[in-house]
Amino acid sequence: MHVILLATDFSERSDRALRRAVLLALESGASIHLLHVVDDDRPRHIVDRDTLDARTLLDKLAHTLQNVDGVSCNTRVIQADPFAGITTAAKDINPDLLILGPHRRQILKDAFVGTTAERTIRAVGCPVLMVNGPPVGHYKQTLLTTDLSDSAQTALQHFERLGIGMDNGMAILHVFDAPALRLAMVDTLSKESQDAYLQDLSADARRKLANCVSTIGVKRPQQIVRHLETSIAHEILTTAGDTSSDLIVVATQGAHFVARMIMGSVAEQVLQSSSVDVLAIPPNPEKYQ
Repeated sequence: MHVILLATDFSERSDRALRRAVLLALESGASIHLLHVVDDDRPRHIVDRDTLDARTLLDKLAHTLQNVDGVSCNTRVIQADPFAGITTAAKDINPDLLILGPHRRQILKDAFVGTTAERTIRAVGCPVLMVNGPPVGHYKQTLLTTDLSDSAQTALQHFERLGIGMDNGMAILHVFDAPALRLAMVDTLSKESQDAYLQDLSADARRKLANCVSTIGVKRPQQIVRHLETSIAHEILTTAGDTSSDLIVVATQGAHFVARMIMGSVAEQVLQSSSVDVLAIPPNPEKYQ
């Protein structure tokens, strides 16, 4: 990893993201590009004043990062809608990783267009890290998620190239569906038949997950399969808690049952509900095309 783009609004949430960016930069030797987007849908004199203030604050941050933390740093201020500004900067800079502060929910707006983070993840061609947890140190336990599709496996291979948390604990989760148990006629099946059906599906899922692990380059992760009982996002968050994970990795699209949900609702639900960091990776980041 060589270049990290950090979008900041100078809030406490963004300070958390900044500290995580510094930790990752020190770990990888990457430089940091600090970005602030000034909302330009306001009177010009306000936009110009905020732009000047933002440049001053970014310069101070960059000075601290370079002289105190020893991290190479550049700054940029863009006048635009926050979503448009971040996507423009990501296209221009082509970072290995884009880092955002944690989700700030605005119920009505989110219901119609999604948060800036979720819209950005859909639009940019690089992995996006949302920093939810306190950045007290390097990641200790990572939870990878996969639907076993080719695109999900490719995304996990890109995660391996980023080198984040590779020397620490690692688990990989696959959530499998049991469609027969969702049919109206399920009550006609005995408990023994239902258990046998689940055991067969679980064994098949474990075999497929083991094959997946052998192709992604991640060394010896704990392999976990779960039956989909509530929602995929719930299963992911529950597993993250069970494994004491401080980073969840999700692919942003895929090919079949689980995959169709990964970016449509699953990843967004994880982003909105997770108390730990979430790394969303497109299956074909532009950096590697």
